[in-house]
Amino acid sequence: MSASRPSSTATATRVEDELTGPLGDLGLDIEAVEITPAGKRRVLRVAVDKDGGVTLDDVAAATRAANGVLDESDVMGEQPYTLEVTSRGVDRPLTLPRHWRRNRSRLVKVTLSGGDVVTGRVTASDDEQATLDVDGQERAVPFADVEKALVQIEFNRKDED
Repeated sequence: MSASRPSSTATATRVEDELTGPLGDLGLDIEAVEITPAGKRRVLRVAVDKDGGVTLDDVAAATRAANGVLDESDVMGEQPYTLEVTSRGVDRPLTLPRHWRRNRSRLVKVTLSGGDVVTGRVTASDDEQATLDVDGQERAVPFADVEKALVQIEFNRKDED
């Protein structure tokens, strides 16, 4: 009997488990771990975030920490890979309360479980819901009712200060 190679999903889960503590020590949350084939190599992409946003110094520190952990571990196996540490990016959906907190004052488009679509600015959030300013009216949006929520890109937004 030959041992089968672990699926990339199982490997990604193991990588996340290995990196959560060391990256957490740097004040970073792991938002996604993806492993994709790239010819004879693989690309291991780790997306991180933190309150106040991720800086280039944060990415560099996370890359060093991840390399150290992965070099000491057998989680990626023998096949060569390239490690990429990135910030979360605005194209990722808001799925956790911390995502909403970190995007306070940003414009979001929310698709609710009933099919309604609401676009508004995040004014507050807690562990259960977000409050949006929708055309000057406050609207509470319970996370349990959210099918999908994305930050909207604003090119000409004036600062509120």
